Amino acid sequence: MWRRGLAALGLALSLYALHVERSRARDPQYRAACDLGPAVSCSRVFGSRWGRGFGLLAGVVGEGSVLNQPNSVYGVAFYLLQGLLGGTHNAAGRVLLLGSSVLAVLGSAYLGYILLRVLHDFCLVCITTYVINGALLVLNLRSPRPRPAAKPKGQ
Repeated sequence: MWRRGLAALGLALSLYALHVERSRARDPQYRAACDLGPAVSCSRVFGSRWGRGFGLLAGVVGEGSVLNQPNSVYGVAFYLLQGLLGGTHNAAGRVLLLGSSVLAVLGSAYLGYILLRVLHDFCLVCITTYVINGALLVLNLRSPRPRPAAKPKGQ
């Protein structure tokens, strides 16, 4: 229940971030609801070089590569995965949930550092997704491990 709620909130925030980035690309004067001031501006963060491919992929795969997407696209995929696989009881699903959560938290730590130390900004949408990612990691760590199938009696 918690996982699906957190995944839904993360998905909504990621879709909003994608909307803000696309709206700002069409209209540079666009002001998002999360732009509260010069140092509290999500659209400035989303439009920065770190807002696409985590600021890393352009140098590896090229600026125009299909892999160099807005970070929010990766967020949409992550939150869909967490929401859809959240009820799984098989080992492979659990490994995928936990592994993707670990990657999300590492990415959040990296982007949080960039946000505060490089961009000197406070992005409410970003910080909220970082908290959601941490909560999903905790939930995935606390999920019960799948039990091996019981052997039929007499074997």
